[in-house]
Amino acid sequence: MFPLCLLRLARYGRRNSFLSHQSYVCFYSTNPSVPESQGKSSDSKKNSYEDIPIARIRNFSIIAHVDHGKSTLADRLLEMTGTVLSSGSSQVLDSLQVEQERGITVKAQTASLKYTSILDGEEYLLNLIDTPGHVDFCNEVNRSLAACQGVLLLIDANQGVQAQTVANFHLAKSQNLFIVPVLNKVDLKGANPEACEEQLKTLFEIDPKSCLRISAKTGLGVDELLEEIILRIPPPSSNRDAPLCALLYDSWYDRYRGNVIVLFIKDGHIKVGDPIQFIHTGLQYNVKSVGVLLPKETPTTQLSAGQVGFITCNMRTAKEAHIGDTVHLKGVPVPPLIGFKRAQPMVFSGVYPMDQSQHASLRGAIEKLVLNDSAVTVTIESSAALGQGWRLGFLGLLHLEVFNQRLEQEFDAQALMTVPSVTYKARIKGEKNIKAYGGSEITIHNPSFFPNTQIIEELYEPVVTGTLITPVDYVGQVMSLIIERRGTAISSTPLDTHRVMIQSDLPLNEIIVDFHDKLKSCTSGFASFDYEDKGYVSSKLVKLDILLNGSLVEELSTIVHVSKAKSAGKDMTTRLLEIIPKQQFTVAIQAVVGSDVLARETMKALRKDVTQKLKSGGDMQRKRKLLEQQAEGKKKLRMVANIALPRETFIKVYKR
Repeated sequence: MFPLCLLRLARYGRRNSFLSHQSYVCFYSTNPSVPESQGKSSDSKKNSYEDIPIARIRNFSIIAHVDHGKSTLADRLLEMTGTVLSSGSSQVLDSLQVEQERGITVKAQTASLKYTSILDGEEYLLNLIDTPGHVDFCNEVNRSLAACQGVLLLIDANQGVQAQTVANFHLAKSQNLFIVPVLNKVDLKGANPEACEEQLKTLFEIDPKSCLRISAKTGLGVDELLEEIILRIPPPSSNRDAPLCALLYDSWYDRYRGNVIVLFIKDGHIKVGDPIQFIHTGLQYNVKSVGVLLPKETPTTQLSAGQVGFITCNMRTAKEAHIGDTVHLKGVPVPPLIGFKRAQPMVFSGVYPMDQSQHASLRGAIEKLVLNDSAVTVTIESSAALGQGWRLGFLGLLHLEVFNQRLEQEFDAQALMTVPSVTYKARIKGEKNIKAYGGSEITIHNPSFFPNTQIIEELYEPVVTGTLITPVDYVGQVMSLIIERRGTAISSTPLDTHRVMIQSDLPLNEIIVDFHDKLKSCTSGFASFDYEDKGYVSSKLVKLDILLNGSLVEELSTIVHVSKAKSAGKDMTTRLLEIIPKQQFTVAIQAVVGSDVLARETMKALRKDVTQKLKSGGDMQRKRKLLEQQAEGKKKLRMVANIALPRETFIKVYKR
């Protein structure tokens, strides 16, 4: 082994081959978690997937900020290991239509690669999980890391460390995963890998010598990266002689086979015909098929400890597949695996069918899509204007938009989504009121359930800790934006002479809609933003109601901070003036908080020319008489008429 290590160092003779000779030797010869016999095979190249020993399995993810080249690197790894043919400009693992249209990854994808090392000539099984980079899909990253022993932390050598890079690093570190720093796009003119290495050293105390330099697009350095994955990332600490114990970390729906379950096999084996049971749900099934993802589904005879793969077992409903559940053989119980902390929804929106006749089909589409996106929460909701629907919770606004787009593209389901909002909390006073509400603290998902202000002791709104990385030239604009959104700056850390990291507390309601767009606009697109939940803080909140000729339209009510109530009311009344259909009488559109009118717009009556039938030059008294009769009729109509807003009006309001 020692001469092979020398050959490795001689071949790559690079500054990032920082491990000592002894480290290479010890890694292969003395791994306490893997029996020595499992690491040896004279005919390893002939091994099938289930026969590859644990010592030659590597489970890893690629994590990075959005647009730093994760999917491109995944494609190069697939091509260089011969798993797929050259994909050209298309990205293999970004198979969803929404991913191809938006150019982002929204769903973690697993692919098993076979690779023969040039170091020892042995064949290795590399289980790759490509993860999203946008903060709204952090749940995909979180659950993917539960099946890994290491990660590739990818950084664009042109842009340096970004906000999501920081979040992903701490996420991987919290799960005790081995981190391999990789600088991508080093072949571009603007690349500055030395500056990136200094940023990694400043923020994470990463040795610059440990950073690999590659170009995922051209393949430069990717062959060395494959070797470093084998050298640096440890194999799973699994035992194939123990009873079956597996972690369910992903799933999707197939119309013919039901739910397809993706598992990380911690211990034991699983094969067709095995009776299995899920600890969380207690449900029992017989395995119908097993296989690996290449990335297409490829059947195998069994899945063994240390591997990741899929099974089907005639599981038909979304509620049966609980992400993070532990699987074991029926009658052979095992302790539940420590899975991962599920992300809490941050943004809520009502979802209704365009027509109530489509309710059943939309319900089925939502159930199947939620199976594939476990971060979404669903509760039943109804509206007098929109009918029966659901209240869905998302991790962010982009998450909401992508979910709606996937409903249309994958299930041909047209859905109306209301204006996104966040969850508030209220503390109630008075024993009688506390008993009526079932507790002193209530959660408000919908403005319709906002309690009477007289019984509210205190209101709370969700706050997040935001991480902004921006060039120093735009610090003033960024701070102004933070103050405008009721934020409070916590700290400012220089990354180098050109960039600074700002951390601040921000109300979630102020950032879910257009904060990211405003940030990109004021920094010419150079700033990046990430956030994490910090809990609830006391706040001065009010319920903003909309009145049409004095009648409350409950579906248009919103909860806003008292400092933003007037501007929000003005914005709503102005937009309603444009989209409410004209009436035969004057309509007063008012935004009110309690009994205080904050904004008003008046929609003039739809005027019919009643004098048109008179010939030109007709009697003036006759014209005046007709106009007076018309005015009197409109006055009576306004007194008795109810303004029935058509469904299309709400759709236009909610789709602002």
